[in-house]
Amino acid sequence: MGLRTPFFLVALVAMALVVGVELGEHLLIGGVDAGGALTGQAAAAGLQVPAGTPVDRPAGLGIPYLALVDAAALFTVALMAAGLVVPQRLHGRLQGVVTLIFAIVLLLAAIGLLALGITKLIGMVTLLLAFPFGTIAYLIGFGSFPRGTAAAVLALLMFLKFVFAGSLTIAQERFLQNKGLVLLTLTSLLCTLLVSFLHGVVPGVLASITDAVGGIVCAVAAIVWALVLLVGAIAAIVTAARASRA
Repeated sequence: MGLRTPFFLVALVAMALVVGVELGEHLLIGGVDAGGALTGQAAAAGLQVPAGTPVDRPAGLGIPYLALVDAAALFTVALMAAGLVVPQRLHGRLQGVVTLIFAIVLLLAAIGLLALGITKLIGMVTLLLAFPFGTIAYLIGFGSFPRGTAAAVLALLMFLKFVFAGSLTIAQERFLQNKGLVLLTLTSLLCTLLVSFLHGVVPGVLASITDAVGGIVCAVAAIVWALVLLVGAIAAIVTAARASRA
C-alpha cells in the first residue's frame, strides 16, 4: 500500500511543533519574578532572606534539552519528506552527506549542553549543601520551579508526540518495520515521561535539581543517537561512492 501523504505531513508538522515548543520553552517557563515565592520558601525552611530586588526565575533544562532528541526525529522524517519532492537519484546521493552534517552538529551541541547541564547541576547542589548562606542563595536563585506550567507544556508535548506516532503509522504501516525510527520515537516519549516524573518526584524546592538531571539524561540520549546517525551516514556515503565507481 502506498504512502498516505496527508497523514505523513501531519506527522511532520506535529514533530516540528514539538521542537518549536521545546526551543521556545523559555518564553513559557522562566523569566518570571519569583522573589516573593522564594522568600516564602526560605522562611518556611527557617531561613531569613533580606529584602532586595525582584528575582527572575530561571528557565529549566529538561524541556529544552528534549529538543536534542526530537530534532533527530524531525530530521529523520524531514529527510523522508524530501524524498517525495527530490529526484530519487539525487536524494540517494545527498542523504548521506546531509545526515553526516546534521549528526556532527547534533553531537557537538549535545556535548556542549551536557557539559553546561552538569556544571549547572553541580553548582545548584553545592549551593544547596553550603548551609546557611549557600542554601539561601539556592532558594533565591533556583528554589521556585514552575512545575504547574512545566506539566502543562509536557502534556502538550506528549499529545503532539502521540499525534506524530499515530499519523506515521496510519500514513504507512511499514514505518513500524523501521526499527531506528521506532526506537527514536520511543526514546523521545520515554525522555518526556522521565522529565515529567523528575519534576514531580521531589519537593518543589528541589525540582530545579531534578530538572537538570532530566536535561542531562536527554543530552546523553541525543549523543547516542547522534553517533548512530553518524555511523549510518558514513556507511551511506561509502556505499554511494562504491556505487558511483561501479
